[in-house]
Amino acid sequence: MDPGVEIDPDHVPRHVAIIMDGNGRWANARGLPRTDGHAAGEAALFDTVEGALELGLEYLTVYAFSTENWRRPPHEVRFLLNFNESLLLRRKEDLHERQVRVRFIGRRGRPVPRRLVRLIEETEELTAGNGRMTLCVAFNYGGRAELMDAARRLCDDVQAGRINRINQRTFAARLYDPDMPSVDLLIRTSGEQRTSNYLPWHAAYAELVFVETLWPDFDRVELARAVAEYQRRERRFGEAVDDIAPVPG
Repeated sequence: MDPGVEIDPDHVPRHVAIIMDGNGRWANARGLPRTDGHAAGEAALFDTVEGALELGLEYLTVYAFSTENWRRPPHEVRFLLNFNESLLLRRKEDLHERQVRVRFIGRRGRPVPRRLVRLIEETEELTAGNGRMTLCVAFNYGGRAELMDAARRLCDDVQAGRINRINQRTFAARLYDPDMPSVDLLIRTSGEQRTSNYLPWHAAYAELVFVETLWPDFDRVELARAVAEYQRRERRFGEAVDDIAPVPG
């Protein structure tokens, strides 16, 4: 951790979400194939996980593969699928030893390979009892797809007579991870300033931090700086600043 970054341990965000962007540009700048950028992002991911553990985060969600990523060149899609499978095989025991619970959100049907779905399920089962931190991986995930899928499940339950009231609680219970807390801080790397269909329900009141760093160069120090920026902000949740009650003490 950078000793120059001051973090208030009593004001750490509960849930940080990250859009890991810039792998392709990182590779292009070095004259490398785009796939090399994705591979380089692995070290950034696990250094960031270590930083999250050091900070005491409860929930870290990362955007690994979107529903729109299927439109990329076939060789890149194949690489990403194989890479994520290899990453789980190599890292799941390491995460388990660190008492990290791993969860996946996103659609698990075709075209996601069945062997990858089985590995996802095995990883979730292996780490289900861990309580130090939850690492949530958004894979084959799209925010609009999640809302549509939740709405379909809600309609099915209403038609079947399982529920008779529709409200935010009953809707949220049908999202991919009903236990996921609201996002406090959303970070996007590479300088792009948009949320790209990521966690629209959970990040409704998130603080947004956009950093110029390309994802393979991101690390625990960059994470701490983003958290420090979060701590400098005043969260309003739609209220006027004069309406917010002062925090005791």
